Amino acid sequence: MMPKSQVRRPPKCTECVYRESRMFCNLSPKVLKEFEKLGLQMMLPRGSVLFREDDRSSGIVIVCSGKVKLFCTSRQGKILIIKIALPGDVLGLGAVLSGNPHETTAETLEPCTIKHIPREEFLAFLERHGQASIHTAKSLAEEYRSTFLDARRLALAPTVAGRVASVLLELGRSSANGRPEMRFTMALTHGNLANLAGTSRETVTRTLSKFQREKLIHVRGSSMTILDLEKLSILAS
Repeated sequence: MMPKSQVRRPPKCTECVYRESRMFCNLSPKVLKEFEKLGLQMMLPRGSVLFREDDRSSGIVIVCSGKVKLFCTSRQGKILIIKIALPGDVLGLGAVLSGNPHETTAETLEPCTIKHIPREEFLAFLERHGQASIHTAKSLAEEYRSTFLDARRLALAPTVAGRVASVLLELGRSSANGRPEMRFTMALTHGNLANLAGTSRETVTRTLSKFQREKLIHVRGSSMTILDLEKLSILAS
């Protein structure tokens, strides 16, 4: 069940700056015109839960602005962050298509604008438009690839610094949206970064300080800029 929010008319998908860099929403003008009439746009505060692990799916969620944390929880209460969703990402595709419960919980990391499309409305749209179905399949394939790369980072990165570098590069590339400069707002706490990198919060703090001393990154408030892409990439490889 979606949280209470300020609801307004669906966004103009044709004006979205993220559309061309995100597979799912990059539809032909005719299909996109119909797509932007679906669902409702919602503006949500930080800490809003979009859906919960093991809940039945009510529909897909498209992140129009802001960042969303996807995570799962063990019976002992341990949290594993699976992904940080950014503008243009589609959440809940697998649960909608399979009819199975959500495998993760989705929670906003900062104020977000999202678009929620009910399950039946979305499935009917896919039946009408083969192009949308193909884009959905490609989006699921990209989601699988992302999950694989995350698992590879945790299992094969030779050092903690390499794992932290890999997380920062992923955030930077996703936020850059094709721009050469990798500057982004760090909405994650050091604890969140530690979870993604498979290490402790204290180690992340020390590693980020080391990266700053070596001029690999620059941090000012919540803004982070990657200064040396090549060296970070070498660390992460």
